[in-house]
Amino acid sequence: MTSILQVKDVSKVYQSGPRKLKVLEDIEFTIQQGETVAIVGPSGSGKTTLLGLCAGLDQPSNGLIVLDDQPLNDLTEDERALVRNRKIGFIFQDFQLIPTLTALENISVPLELRGERSVQETAHQLLERVGLSERALHYPAQLSGGEQQRICIARAFSTTPAILFADEPTGNLDEETGQQIERLIFELNREKGTTLVIVTHDMELAKRTNRIIRLKGGHIVSDEEVRSHA
Repeated sequence: MTSILQVKDVSKVYQSGPRKLKVLEDIEFTIQQGETVAIVGPSGSGKTTLLGLCAGLDQPSNGLIVLDDQPLNDLTEDERALVRNRKIGFIFQDFQLIPTLTALENISVPLELRGERSVQETAHQLLERVGLSERALHYPAQLSGGEQQRICIARAFSTTPAILFADEPTGNLDEETGQQIERLIFELNREKGTTLVIVTHDMELAKRTNRIIRLKGGHIVSDEEVRSHA
């Protein structure tokens, strides 16, 4: 197996006035291509901070992050943005759809940024795959939370990313809708062959992955394979 993500001795410290707040300390793990991994832990354990570092949205105070053989530390912000566009997909708890664009246009944006051909065709196919082909011309404000998250999932998978990061993807949804979204994420992940990293407080969701990394107080306290996963 080939590694897609290496996190080597990573720490993150924020300056808060005269105080230094250490959010992560000595974090180290490797994720292989095709793995599904959950990062879990209580509020304030550093889960979302770690996800942002792995995705190149922020830089560690110490240590090294290597994404698909590319060390992120040495890159400029523009270069990291290019890596994100080429290799990474995102699913956010609060959807982060562009409110002035239709569902179809929101899915098309990453494809257009990459200069892909057949943008409309690909976007329509993904809309159909997530069951929202009849909502193509609707704006986010005209969609339910579950529908917005489906659009977010379609957008995330539109470029067939090497790795997909999901931050509490069902956190703003009711239980039934959340379960539908979970199924959709894992189905599309299998179809596309993408590596999947999910930050979640939902242990039932975490148990559907291959592996669970537990954080507490900015440290990894366990890193275990899941014996039976969906």
